[in-house]
Amino acid sequence: MKFRTFVIALFLIIPFALAVSEAQQAPLNDKLFARDNLMAWCIVPFDAGKRSPEERAAMLKELGIKRFAYDYRAEHVPTFEREIVALKENGVELSAWWFPMSLNDEAKMILALCEKHKVHPQLWVMGGGNPNMNAAEAEVFALQEAKRIREIALAAQKAGCKVGLYNHGGWFGKPENQIELIRKIDMPNVGIVFNLHHAHDELDRLPAILEMIKPHLLVLNINGMQTDGERQGKKILPIGMGDRDKEVLKTISASGYSGPIGILNHTDEDARKRLEENLAGLETLVSELSAKKTKN
Repeated sequence: MKFRTFVIALFLIIPFALAVSEAQQAPLNDKLFARDNLMAWCIVPFDAGKRSPEERAAMLKELGIKRFAYDYRAEHVPTFEREIVALKENGVELSAWWFPMSLNDEAKMILALCEKHKVHPQLWVMGGGNPNMNAAEAEVFALQEAKRIREIALAAQKAGCKVGLYNHGGWFGKPENQIELIRKIDMPNVGIVFNLHHAHDELDRLPAILEMIKPHLLVLNINGMQTDGERQGKKILPIGMGDRDKEVLKTISASGYSGPIGILNHTDEDARKRLEENLAGLETLVSELSAKKTKN
């Protein structure tokens, strides 16, 4: 019986290992990491500069970043409309909006502003849940979550927006559970936003995860990825500072994903400084990997 189990395991592991090996040797898709495909994220409440909407939009334009995912806190609600106007004036796309977890008054206000200004950002919605629930508990929770997200998705559909399930830990953050939610919600405007900084424990199976979620993947937010990074207090690092960054970029490139790539601040540092560090690190890595590809 043990021998039979071992043989079955080999049949499952070997094809996956070969696929990973081939992926690591595939040519790098340079355009995927080009500046015009990058999206700035976590630069509103996370910014020592405390920039205004106008200053933030001007900064993005100066950096050559043409896409922006908007996150906020209560203090930013009065300037929602200014943010939309400033981005338009600077030629920056409002690509995504960190959205409330229910269709409350604030959520309805966001949708009304999107319709007024004819912008159609993805609405990034997170969830929670005990990751150690048993099967029966998980099924009840999944049905509740699907009902919650579907209500948001219906309102988003009317505004011409998509809904992105945002991994932020817990049951909701597991890719398999998000795929199950999408199946239960059964709406064409629901997809996945995958954040590497919330997936340190998933790094060893990143090729398999990308293969699984790629049909639903709206945005992939990258980060400097260190082995055991979160446990070492290195959850957020500039790209290029992690010991697995080259591996991660090659895996993403080889996955066939072709959508936007997010870069983030998510620290108390100045947002421009951290974005510049990410841009420099990313460009260095891409240059090194592309040079290696040319030599081969």
